[in-house]
Parts: sequence; C-alpha cells; structure tokens
Amino acid sequence: MRVRLEPQDEYLHPLGPESTFNESMYFNVYDPTVGLGAFFRVGNRANEGYAEMTVCVYLPDGRVAFLFQRPEIAHNDAFDAAGLRFDVVEPFEELTVRYEGRVVLLDDPLEMADPRRAFTENPYESCSASLTYTRVSDMFGGEPEESHEKPGEEFARGHYEQLVAATGSIAVGDQAWPIAGYGLRDHSWGPRTWQAPWYYRWLTANMGDSFGFMGSRIARADSEGTRSGFVWDGERLRLCDDVRITTGWEGDDRYHRSLDVRLRAVDGEEWTVRGEVLNLIPLRNRREGRVTRISEGLTQWTLADGRVGYGWSEYLDQIVDGSPVGLAE
Repeated sequence: MRVRLEPQDEYLHPLGPESTFNESMYFNVYDPTVGLGAFFRVGNRANEGYAEMTVCVYLPDGRVAFLFQRPEIAHNDAFDAAGLRFDVVEPFEELTVRYEGRVVLLDDPLEMADPRRAFTENPYESCSASLTYTRVSDMFGGEPEESHEKPGEEFARGHYEQLVAATGSIAVGDQAWPIAGYGLRDHSWGPRTWQAPWYYRWLTANMGDSFGFMGSRIARADSEGTRSGFVWDGERLRLCDDVRITTGWEGDDRYHRSLDVRLRAVDGEEWTVRGEVLNLIPLRNRREGRVTRISEGLTQWTLADGRVGYGWSEYLDQIVDGSPVGLAE
C-alpha cells in the first residue's frame, strides 16, 4: 500500500466533512536521569465543536499529574487548546510543546478508572512544560493513496510517527525538572472514534538515538486486523510486518503489567524485548453507550542483548460485561 507524506503534512489539514473528523498530534518523552516521563495530546474535533486535550506527567515519586479537557473549538487552524500548544519549527526536524495550566495530582493513578471521583477527590497543582522535540529517526507512515478502512471503523485516514529527542523543562507545583530524554511523536487526521478498533496495542521504545521501535497490533471485531511497526537501527527504518505480544495481567480490572514482544522485519530479522510497566493510568472514553478503556503504561524495555530503554505500552480495549475484550491476545 503506497502512502504519501509531504512536509506540508506537518501542518493542519482541511477540515473534512465527517462528523467525527479528528486531527491530532501526540508527543511523549522519558528522561531516565530524573525518572520523569510525560505525554501530551491535542485532538481537534471541530465538527463536534471541541478539542480533546491531555497532559500526563509521571513523576519520579510514582504519582501522576494529569488533566483531560474538552475545550470548545470552531476550526481546525491550530493545535492550541486549554493551555496546551504545539508548533512546527521545521517540518520533520523540530517541533515545540508548551503548556501552562493545572493538573490533578494522583497518589494512585488507578483512581482515574473513575474520572469523576478522581477529579473531585484529589488536589490540583499548577503545571508548566516547555519542550523542543528534534528528529532521531526517519518518518514512518503517511496518507494511503487508497482508503483502507471500512465505514464505521475509521481511526486515521493519514497517520505518521517518528522517534525523537526532547529537551526543556517540566514543572508541577513548586518542583521543576530539566528534561533531556527520548520519545515518540505522531500526527493523524481523518474520521476517528475510539470505539472503531475492537482492541489495539501500541508500543513505543527508545534506547537512546541508535535504537528504538514502534509495534502496533490492531484487532477488529470481525477480522484478524493488522500487525505492523518499525525498528530504528540508528541508520534506517526496518519495517515490520508482524508483531506478537504476550501480556501479563494484574488485578481484578486486568491491567497489563508485563509484556514479551517479538517484532519481525519484512526481511525476516527478528527482535525480542521484555517490557515491565513502571506506572500506569487508565483513561476512559464513552460514546453512544459504549465504553472504551485506554491504559497508558510507562514501560521499561529490555532487549535480548541486555540493552535497556523506555517508552509506553498503550492498551486500548472495548469493555464488554465489565471486562477488556483483548485479554486473549
């Protein structure tokens, strides 16, 4: 499947006619020196009159500072919502993330399984972030020349990702940390609902600037779905056509806590990696009576050769009869 990706795709696209049209950017970063990780997302849903804005900071002491809001918007002209802003300095090379606002402080991040209670029973603090993201890997993805999604299963008409380095600072309350770490960013556009996949697993990892990977497993309710991703070997992207994941689950709510992953490149080379979730916050989305859980696990990754890196394991599951549907994966 051929895809198109041009420098102008770094900027906002024309607002589509679909009621669920979404254009979003996402950035994560982990600095092992200070033991702090964070991710940021703005998703413009102008045809529905709002943006989805998320700030999530995993503090060195195990607490998580978090905020999700749906500020009103009427256009798709900028990623600028509720104090969080993204700007392109140079396409594919440098972008910035800025946030000024507040966050709720969670001693137990699992409390976010009940967001109303979590937001009302925990304290708030001021938060600021100023980060510059620069290129590490080549770009992965783009917009396919032909549609590949069934009606009702749209999740991103165009989508690309990139391993990055990030420098700057993050402050929560009266504490501030200089940041010099690695992460991943993505950009997508087109109709999207969080209920479109039956479940997915999205794995991101950096071992410095010379190795990293992204693994994706998207399952559909009526088909096998897809397994894909890439490995960055420091010089080029190694495209993967198979990703296999074995998950260790924990607790009555069944959160993922460990992962054994095998990635296979199209040329047949394979990599195995062990993931241990360091901290996890469950997020929730509801639409038309359906409930979707997105578990965001800050993860330490260890390759078979002993190299260690960090990133995220994001598990999306539809919740049916109180249970995530992807337990058998």
